[in-house]
Formats: sequence, C-alpha cells, structure tokens
Amino acid sequence: MGILKRTDWAEEALQEAYTRIWRSAHRFDPAKGSGISWIATIARNTALSKLMRRPKDEFAGKNEAEMLQLPSRNPTPMEAAMRSSDARQLLACLEELDGEQRRSIFLIYYEGLTQREVADHLDRPIGTVKSWVRRGLVRLRGCLDREDA
Repeated sequence: MGILKRTDWAEEALQEAYTRIWRSAHRFDPAKGSGISWIATIARNTALSKLMRRPKDEFAGKNEAEMLQLPSRNPTPMEAAMRSSDARQLLACLEELDGEQRRSIFLIYYEGLTQREVADHLDRPIGTVKSWVRRGLVRLRGCLDREDA
C-alpha cells in the first residue's frame, strides 16, 4: 500500500490523483522529465496530502509494536523484512532509544511522515524533532555496529 496504510484512504488518494492528472495534463512538460515521473510525483503528493489530513489522534494510545501489527492480507515488503534477523536486531536497538527519538524515527521511517508532519503530530518544534531523529539515528548506528561485532 505504501504511504497510506488503510485501503480506503489509498483508494481515495488514487481517485484524487487521477483527477489531478487529468485536470493538469496540459501543464505536463516533457522537457522537465518523463511522464511516469510526473504522474508518480502527483500520486505521491496526493497521498502525502491525504496523510496530512488524517485525524491527529490516530496514533494516540498506540505504541510502535501495536502500529506495526495493523491488519493486512498480504505482507508488505516492510512486514517481510521485519521477519528477518536484521529486523529483529533493529527492533532491539530501537528499544534502546529514548521514547521521543524512537517515536519520531518510527513515524518517519515506518509510517512515511515527514519531519514537519511529525513535529505537527507531536506538537513540538521542527528543530526538536530533527534533533531527536539525528541523535536517534546515531545511537541506532552505534547499537547496530555493536551487534554486528
């Protein structure tokens, strides 16, 4: 499913993307890039817009483990990767992070939010979120390097 986890949201975003593509087809300039890139950009931006409009309390009361176990008929690439030993190692290292670092990294890398969206969602300044993510990624790298040794 990609950016949007819920099928109904993905279907709505796809419908909206098709409409945007149809209405703005006259603006396509092949000199700026390929048609497929132009379409993909519109689809991605539409999905991100849909993601930003979702209820702010969607993640309230859920921890990262609960969010990883959202229902799905077919495993996504992320779910397949989570079954590997590398993924188990990554999850163990994620557990070592501070709560805000872990939550910020999770929302960005697992849920596809931007740092700005995480800042809005957590009601924190963007600089704070960027610091959490940066420090968290440094700590993750250290933990993963330690585990590999």
